[in-house]
Amino acid sequence: MVQVINTVIPIFAIILLGWALQFKGFLPSNLISPLNGLVYYLAIPAMIFREVAKASFGTHFNLLLLAATLVPVAIVFVIALGVGSFYAVPKGHMGTFVQSSFHGNLGYIGLAVAYYLLGEGGFTKASILAAFLMVLQNFAAVFGLQAFSQGSGERHRFWFLVEKILGNPVVFSALLGILFSVTRIPVPELIDRSLHIISGMALPLALLVIGASISFGLIRSYLKLALSSGFLKLLVLPGVGLLMYLWLGIPRTQFLPGLILLASPTATITYVMASEMRGSTDLATAAVSMNTLLSALTFMFWLSLFT
Repeated sequence: MVQVINTVIPIFAIILLGWALQFKGFLPSNLISPLNGLVYYLAIPAMIFREVAKASFGTHFNLLLLAATLVPVAIVFVIALGVGSFYAVPKGHMGTFVQSSFHGNLGYIGLAVAYYLLGEGGFTKASILAAFLMVLQNFAAVFGLQAFSQGSGERHRFWFLVEKILGNPVVFSALLGILFSVTRIPVPELIDRSLHIISGMALPLALLVIGASISFGLIRSYLKLALSSGFLKLLVLPGVGLLMYLWLGIPRTQFLPGLILLASPTATITYVMASEMRGSTDLATAAVSMNTLLSALTFMFWLSLFT
């Protein structure tokens, strides 16, 4: 438990520091977007590629673990549709509510927890899983948003899906790293050291950006829906995943990276996707903000069971 606390509390302390810096004007709103772009398109991909490319793919990839991590996302997607229908969530909010219930912040928070708790080996396993998980998340998010959007066409839906999957720099860097790992192509030392330097800013800057994006005002406005999505995202999704892991007899040392990814809070990209596909950007911001804060407690709950 001490190891979990020593991992989770510092991570969320940096997130809260990001909020405080934004509140005090040290991280103005017009700076958050460029910083987010720097993290999303450069720092995180550099870190993931470097770790995966240097690792043995055969050692870190587990097909059974991958299946047990992907299936819970599909299950919770269906559950979220049922919950949203039961509570008669308005059509304009339904797609965003469903997306917020399963679309996790893998690149910023999930991988940070995996890295600081499990070390480089756990981070590599989590990065490989995250590549496949992001593809499923983006596909399901576009499908759900399209089903409840107010009139975007088939062509828009197709190219938006292609962009969000093939154009995702985190997915691309992980898949490129897998290619280098499988083919055993060495990364030149000059490039490796450059990537190492860039990687150093990835997780700290990502956590500051997450904190700077938190909105307490929108949490109050969408409290019920944000809490409902948080219950599904932070408790039901990792709970279903854990049952799958135990049922299939996957060892704890193998499934912890997957459990961390499933327990990650709602992804910040839900705001972008809601904006592009006519969902509710306010609900997306509220869900991201609330679920990020609550995940400090739920991470400690889930991880304390196995560490």
